[in-house]
Parts: sequence; structure tokens; C-alpha cells
Amino acid sequence: MTRGGDDRGQSPSPAEPIVSRVSKQTLSSEPSGRLAGKVALITGAARGQGAAAARRFVAEGARVVLADVTDDEGKQLADELGPAAAYQHLDVGAEDDWALAVERAVAEFGALNVLVNNAGILHFSELAKTSLADYERVLRVNQVGTFLGMRSVVDPMTAAGGGSIVNVSSVEGLAGMPFLVAYTASKFAIRGMTKVAALELGDKGIRVNSLHPGVIDTRMVQDAAGGVEPDMALIGKKVALRRVGRPEEIAGLALFLASDESSYCTGGEFVADGGATATHALKI
Repeated sequence: MTRGGDDRGQSPSPAEPIVSRVSKQTLSSEPSGRLAGKVALITGAARGQGAAAARRFVAEGARVVLADVTDDEGKQLADELGPAAAYQHLDVGAEDDWALAVERAVAEFGALNVLVNNAGILHFSELAKTSLADYERVLRVNQVGTFLGMRSVVDPMTAAGGGSIVNVSSVEGLAGMPFLVAYTASKFAIRGMTKVAALELGDKGIRVNSLHPGVIDTRMVQDAAGGVEPDMALIGKKVALRRVGRPEEIAGLALFLASDESSYCTGGEFVADGGATATHALKI
């Protein structure tokens, strides 16, 4: 993977770590105003994939409402990003919070063109040991939150002449994973709801696509594992690219889907998983 310039066509040193090559090559492209004039609302924006998307969107000319329940981190990031960003507390499972977030975007920046439904939680548990409370907790954030988000932005996006909804699903929305029954169910639901929304909203100029990350190096996996530090390098060796993904790489795909570059894409499934779903084999 190269980004042009002096390193075009050159192979990196074999001794250089793969993740280092990625940070130099793919993640350092110069902003070019790909979201100029657009207003975006990103959930789960205080850290991880959401924060990476917020940074990239602002760099590309968007004005962004960062929404999360982690208020201190969210406010700090909004301050860092400057006048093009605003923070709004949003529990994605709460209808009233959605109404306030959408109102904030329109009042602060004049419109709403892009929604990135990124907020999500993990819960590791055997199916037979998963409580109803834990199952419903995951669905409330991941599935209900996505539903409420899509529903909440239909009117303002219609008023703006159209828009783009990016629903962050997962590779677990494409295939099952042991110990992730609630998470997998929620991510399959997002995939299905995306297609329904695409069919219903297309004539309003609203595009709806699902984004399916593989294992990404964020705090969510560690938090879900009870604070145990996962061996990300070992996990990465299981996929074709022999590494886990970085939040900035998912932000790049979200940027494409949010921008007019994807103007004929709706109802689609966009996968960024390092090749994890390219095989049906149990072990590579």
C-alpha cells in the first residue's frame, strides 16, 4: 500500500513493523475538502473509531457534532477540534436524547447531512450463560440506537435535500462468532435495517450503507474483556493482512461513504477486516 510521492513503488524494509508502514503510508493523506459544506453527527465519538472519524471529517471540511455518553472525553475532543466541532451528550437508546442531538446539529451548524451510527458495546458470554438483561443491554445500544438514529435524521436530511447514513455494523454482522450472541444479533440487525432504510429513503436522496469492521485496535475489546489486555498481535496473525486494523482506517471508509464520492452507493455492505471474511477456513 502506497500513498504516492517519493515512496511510490518502493517496498518498505522487511524489518519495519507492518503497523508502522501503515501509519506512514495509508493514514497520512493530505485533506482535500471532501466533506466541505457538510454537517455530520457521529455517535460514540469520544474515542476509538468515532473519534478518528470526527478528526478526519473535520480535517476534510465538515462541521461535526460529537455525540457520546463519555462527556469529559467528548468535550475535550470537541475543544481540540475547534469551532467546527461541538459536543452533545447522547444515550443512543433514549429518544429524547436523539431529538436534542439533531436539534443541536441544525441549530449550531444550520443543517444535517451525515449520520454515522458508530456507538456500540460488546459483551462476551456463552449463549447458555447470557442473561436477558445483558442481551437486552447490548441490543438497546447497538440495534435500538441505530434504529432511533436513522429515524431521527429523516426529516432534517430531507429538508437538506438528501444525505448519507453510515451504520457501523461488524464482521459479526456477516457471520457468527462464539461468545458474542447478543453482539452478533445486533450487528446482523443493523445490516438488515440498513437495507430497509435504503429502500425507503432513496427517493428522498438519503443513502444508507453499512460498514463492517473486523478487529480494530480500540479500548472496546479490552473493556468488554474486563480490563484484560488482549494480545492484538496474536489476533492479527489470524487474518490475511497479518495485523489488526486501526481506527483511522475505518474512518477513511466512513469518509468515503459520507462524501459525494459514494453518490451511487446505497444499501451496500462495506467491509474493512484485513481479509478475515475472505475464507471459510477455521484456521489460516
